Amino acid sequence: MEVKAGMYLFDTDTITNIFKKKPSPTLLENLQSIDPSDQYISTITISEIVYGAYKSPRPDYHIDNLQNVLLPAVTIVGFDSRAAYVCGRLRAQLEQKGKFISFADLQIAAIAMANELVLVTGNIKHFMHIHGLAVENWLK
Repeated sequence: MEVKAGMYLFDTDTITNIFKKKPSPTLLENLQSIDPSDQYISTITISEIVYGAYKSPRPDYHIDNLQNVLLPAVTIVGFDSRAAYVCGRLRAQLEQKGKFISFADLQIAAIAMANELVLVTGNIKHFMHIHGLAVENWLK
């Protein structure tokens, strides 16, 4: 599978980094250098952000950032039937090799692969056993 040049799916750890007191300079520089139309997050990441918000002492603050800062700036891509097929295949392949990753990470990887996007994550080792997944770390 050929990945489309310059189209990126941001994992939860990466996209939430922009809200830290000291976000990654590499992340900020890369975000500024790519067109907003090439920046994607998954519905799985939205779910993870909402989950984290409601576990925090300031859920309204985090939900507001999500709705009014992050979501207007990116394209949302869902876990559709194409991603579901990829996810099922990946899960079976990994289990046959004795490798297990979280279902949310499998879904995110499948969305990236089904949509030919580069997955941007600081959690490289979570995805290292997924053959064919294009991964970059902008948090280094």
